[in-house]
Amino acid sequence: MCVFLTTNAQITKNLESVDSIQKQLKLLKTNDSLEIAGKYFQIGEIYRKSLLGDSAYHYLRKAEKLFKAYNSKYESAMALYGIAVSQTYDKDYTGSELTSTEARAILNELPPTNNVNMYKAYIFNNLGIVYDELEQFEESINYYEKSLQLKRSLEGDFERSIGLTLNNLLKVYRRAGKYNLAIEKFNEIVANKNLIKNYPDVYVLALGNYAYTLYQSKNHEQLPGLYLKALKISDSIGGRYNSIILHQHLAEFYNDLNKKDSAKYYGYKAKALSEEFNNDDLLKSLRILSKIETGEVAANHLRNYVVLNDSLQKIERARRDKFARIRFETKQIEQENIRINKERMWLLIITIVIIITSFLLYLIILQRNKNKELQFAQKQQASNEEIYNLMLSQNESIEEARTLEKKRISEELHDGVLGRLFGTRLSLDSLNMNNTEQAIKTRSQYINELKAIEEDIRKVSHELNTDFVSGAGFIDIIKTLVETQTSVYNLKYKLLHDDTINWDAVANKNKIHIYRIIQETLHNIHKHANALFVKISFKLKNNVICLTLEDNGNGFDVDKAKSGIGLKNMTSRIKDIKGKLNITSTKNKGTTVTIEVPIA
Repeated sequence: MCVFLTTNAQITKNLESVDSIQKQLKLLKTNDSLEIAGKYFQIGEIYRKSLLGDSAYHYLRKAEKLFKAYNSKYESAMALYGIAVSQTYDKDYTGSELTSTEARAILNELPPTNNVNMYKAYIFNNLGIVYDELEQFEESINYYEKSLQLKRSLEGDFERSIGLTLNNLLKVYRRAGKYNLAIEKFNEIVANKNLIKNYPDVYVLALGNYAYTLYQSKNHEQLPGLYLKALKISDSIGGRYNSIILHQHLAEFYNDLNKKDSAKYYGYKAKALSEEFNNDDLLKSLRILSKIETGEVAANHLRNYVVLNDSLQKIERARRDKFARIRFETKQIEQENIRINKERMWLLIITIVIIITSFLLYLIILQRNKNKELQFAQKQQASNEEIYNLMLSQNESIEEARTLEKKRISEELHDGVLGRLFGTRLSLDSLNMNNTEQAIKTRSQYINELKAIEEDIRKVSHELNTDFVSGAGFIDIIKTLVETQTSVYNLKYKLLHDDTINWDAVANKNKIHIYRIIQETLHNIHKHANALFVKISFKLKNNVICLTLEDNGNGFDVDKAKSGIGLKNMTSRIKDIKGKLNITSTKNKGTTVTIEVPIA
């Protein structure tokens, strides 16, 4: 942001002017409200130019209230512009945008005189700065162009102001990476010899931005010459603040070339100068030195940077909150005054209308809630029927699998084991009357074959006694649900279940509600938690089914969320099956939903 800061000595001089104006204020009478407003405006402008945002905001807001009370629109717009610029300095960009828009709306109601257009141009320039800081570069460029167009149409000497806006455009093009356009704006500035001659401070800004554009675009042929030229001009005109930025850029440039001595010289020079002005530049100087230095020295600069950065953020946050609170309180007071002025005339009518409207709304809401309850009951019934049919279909699939498995084992017994038994029996019969050594050896082999057949029979018997569809049924339905939803929601999952749970003993209604609760919980995890993983587990404790769902998402405030439809539905389902529901959640750690449902 291109601003011109004042030194401590200049601020002290400005504050002396404030004391003088405040003495004049004490001599004014209360009926001289417009003159009082003018004095407040003068004090606010002095504070604004001294970058004392809180005080500027306070006095400019007081001036704006008085101007508005007397319908002095132009003066109100002037005060609002000063407030907007103060907010920009204090990084309250949203507030500055709102205030600028309010001032612009007032000016649009006035005839387009030279002064009105002048303040419009200033407001556009401020909006350009705001959007530049927010990195909305196209919007920033648009407002800078509007500001330039108006400034060039104004009567009077606005050469310096035009040069500053051109420099702002140069800067935003550079930040947007449009280096060719930035260079075009620089050439437009240097083409104006009168501007360079009469306002060397503007030329220094443009030269510094142009040099930095070349640096960022990797075109170093004219560097560091341009930086040094800008620094020389800045020193000749006493532009100590602008020289801070030039020293910072030189430090970065020499550090890139690994010329540490030069980098340190300009880095420490920037730090020393920035300590005379505002903390933002000191912050940047510390960050640059932390990159240039090494070891403990670099670490010390980095620590100072972190401490100062935290402090600045707290101050900026406090200022934004204060500005927002003042805006809110101002609007609130204005609305309250309007309400009081109208209340006496319209009190009776408004009361009657409110009573009738409230009664009608009550009837509508009551009827709507009844309709919703009915629709919900119908949807729930349809969903329960759908799940029940799914369970029946799953059971049919299981029975079909059992039949196929029994057929396979029967064929294996008939074609395999029995055939081998028959062949072995015939072979042994042929050897009954033969006692030769070879016959004895052969009988031994067939006996071993009988042992192998015995093992095969034992294996088949074991398979028959083993429930080959263990874990099937309701758990398979749950697994299908979890696999389907986690795939859609891009969630990883882990499903654990206790084989001792006899799902056939659990009522269908209970299983349907458990299914729906899991479905609702997975939906809530996807919609609200931003989780990557969910763990679902079933355990049996004292004839009670314990279902736990854990995610690693954002977490939430359970007390605030109890009024949500999803939690209400889950609570209703748990109540219907005489179960228990417990939800625990920790911010940024995740949520655990625990459900207890009795089997009987």
